[in-house]
Amino acid sequence: MITHNARPFIRGKVCLITGGGGSIGSELARQAAYLGAAKVVIADIYENGAYDIAREIGDGVEVEIASVRDYDRMNHIMTQYKPDIIFHAAAHKHVPFMEQNPEEAVKNNIKGTDIMTALAEKHKADCFVLISTDKAVEPISIMGASKRVCEMMVYEKAMKSNHTKFTAVRFGNVMGSNGSVIPLFKRQIERGCVTVTDKNAERYFMTISQAAELVLCSAEIAEGGEIFVLDMGEEVRILDLALKLIRDAGKIPYKDVKIEFTGLRQGDKLNEKLFYDFEKRQKTKYDKIVRISGSGSEKLHKTVQMLYHMADRADRDGIRDLIIKFTRGELG
Repeated sequence: MITHNARPFIRGKVCLITGGGGSIGSELARQAAYLGAAKVVIADIYENGAYDIAREIGDGVEVEIASVRDYDRMNHIMTQYKPDIIFHAAAHKHVPFMEQNPEEAVKNNIKGTDIMTALAEKHKADCFVLISTDKAVEPISIMGASKRVCEMMVYEKAMKSNHTKFTAVRFGNVMGSNGSVIPLFKRQIERGCVTVTDKNAERYFMTISQAAELVLCSAEIAEGGEIFVLDMGEEVRILDLALKLIRDAGKIPYKDVKIEFTGLRQGDKLNEKLFYDFEKRQKTKYDKIVRISGSGSEKLHKTVQMLYHMADRADRDGIRDLIIKFTRGELG
């Protein structure tokens, strides 16, 4: 997979990246600028990351401090820059935090996507790409379920749009991203004790640059309504990753560095899946990118409105019950 193949698609375009100061967003900004985007617009509520990537890239980058939860603010940004391509990376992604604060997953992940897809259609953007996650497949976590709802939103918007190609990209854990396990393990190795949830827990891993390449190349070949998935090989056992990092640090596992098993947290799985059983995989021109058809639900609009109402009332138990049942097809 070669990012350069996306150059004709990106060159001369205005690219808006929500969450552009984050790990994936900043790499997308970096690569879009490298590929010749006419302008890269970073929209992020957190100023520090946006400041760093803007300073790194320099000319051709605009920073707008804004929340995707604010329709009027994002509408103003869309009116000002008229982006051709929107990469929607803004989201709450930490599983434990979203278990504790499910209303924020609804307000930020779902409502933010709802707002951005509506604005993409209103302002006739050429392409809208949602950054999703393998945790959206048969979700047991609030974060994963919120992303599954977003995938459905993007699909249904694609079915109705006359101009914008709406698509989604689904991938696993990103090594080195903010809050990822590898930086955590390295800090813990320094302190002499590494914590692993379960000795059999496994995850798919990819690098930040691979994730950005997947997003850019997927946008290039998008037709609308599909989900793109990167072939990441086999899952990696988290314990094996911890052992390797300990040895790479010149230390002996269980002797120089203890390993403690803390148990799976609420919302954690032993193993992740990249596909639902009903999703049929199709090859693309890129060996490592698979296309699957998106899917929606006739109950989506009603369920989303109920979730918004529950979030406004901070009905956490109601949100948990509804969003998990809906995304797992268990609503009567």
